[in-house]
Parts: sequence; structure tokens; C-alpha cells
Amino acid sequence: MMKTSRRSFLKVAGIAAIGLGAAPAMNIAASASQHAAQPVKSKNRQALSARRWGMVIDTGKVNEEVVKKAMEACHKNHNVPDFNHKVDEKKFPNTRPVNTLQEIKWIWEEHFHNAFPDKEDEFLAEKFHDLPFLVTCNHCKNAPCVQACPTQATFKREDGIVIMDYHRCIGCRFCMAACPFGARSFNFRDPRPFIEETDPDYPTRTRGVVEKCNLCAERLAKGQLPHCVEASDGAIVAGDLDDPDSNVRALLNEHYTIRRKQSLGTEPSVYYIM
Repeated sequence: MMKTSRRSFLKVAGIAAIGLGAAPAMNIAASASQHAAQPVKSKNRQALSARRWGMVIDTGKVNEEVVKKAMEACHKNHNVPDFNHKVDEKKFPNTRPVNTLQEIKWIWEEHFHNAFPDKEDEFLAEKFHDLPFLVTCNHCKNAPCVQACPTQATFKREDGIVIMDYHRCIGCRFCMAACPFGARSFNFRDPRPFIEETDPDYPTRTRGVVEKCNLCAERLAKGQLPHCVEASDGAIVAGDLDDPDSNVRALLNEHYTIRRKQSLGTEPSVYYIM
């Protein structure tokens, strides 16, 4: 009993080193005393900063090639497992085949009627039915997942990014139930055997942990744009929604855009040019 309690405590109290150079992470003392995740100010002058990070996705520039490149760049560099991947039996001799219906996804392709169910119309232009829509975590201004998490494994940074501390996650999946966008995945089994090539620059996860897009906080901390932005051939743009002179605000001023399930009041930070 003593050992079990200690392991549970360590899992809840652990601190993840994701994006420490950019403004999020945990201040241990403040978290313990005030029961709140406190931001740590960045000292990295190269870090990209914003008052509220957001993305604009130009649906006119998204095609199957862009979708594939964005997904591969994101998933490969964040060690997202592919349960269709054949396991290396020499490295993981006791790993059994997995149900391929299980998947972990940070960014993925969706059809219009699933991505925007509240905007479905019987006279909707046919082209929208055939377009591939890239969807991901919306880093909502009013994020219900943050409110649902009992351990503050999910928290919102000062710059609007909804991020996770994997060590604090206890696998209750309350955040998954609270998210109306299906943007979170749960590791029902050890994901490591299903990673074709592990990227040492980003931590792998364990069984029983929820994960999702973190807007590449670790790259923003180094002055680099998110992987999906760089791989999208200009279809995805990231920037400061609170800066009227930013690139994303310029796109919003010039084009008609929509957001996913806007009527729910979560205030998504991802916009789609139609």
C-alpha cells in the first residue's frame, strides 16, 4: 500500500519539461500552495511570443498532399504512435498485436459535416463535401478541458496555449469527456513500441496518459513555428490573435472565416478561411 501511494503521488506531482522556454510550465511552490498552475516567464530572447496564439487554416490551399505532410510532420516529431506500425519484436518481444481501430492523433483529416455539424446545409456547395479539413486542438479561450481536469495536468498558459503536463495526468479522461472537438487521445497501452523512429527531442508518453496538440510550444520556445505550419505550404498560419497588426489578424480582416462549434461558447483559436 505504501509503494502504491508513493507512485501515485509522484505521478501527480511530476513536472513535465515541455516548452519551458516559452511561458508555460509549472511553478512548484505556487502550485502546491495555491492549487494553480503558475506560468514561468521566458528568458529566451529567440522565443516567439504572443498574447493569444491562434491559427488560420486556408481551406482553398488544403489538399490531400498538404494534409499528409502536416500530419506526418506533427506526428513524427512528437512521437505519436501508429498502431498499424509493425512492432520490432527484438526490442519489444512481449508486445501483442493491437486493435487497429485505436488511434492517437494530434492533427487529422475530417469531413465538413463532422468538423462543422452546426453549419451543415442542404444547399451547401458540393465542393465543401469533398474538401479535406485539417482539424486539431482549438486551444479554446474558454477551454472546458482545463476546468474538467482534477490534477491540472491540462492547463492554459498566459499566451492562450492549452498544454499538458504528462506526469500529472492520472488517466481519468475527464478532459476527453469535456472536449467537444474530439481533440484528445488516450493511451490504452504502451505507445512506445508503435513509434517507428523515436525523436529524442520530444518525450514519449506512457500507458494511461492523455495527449493532444500543444501548438508546438517546444518549438515556439526556440523561435520556430509549429511543424504543421512549416509543412503546410502556406495553408496554415500561426500568430497573435490579440495583435491587430499580426499575420493572422490580417487574414481574418481580408477573408470570411468560420470556427468549429462556435455556438458552444468555448471560443476556439483556430479559424478556417472559406
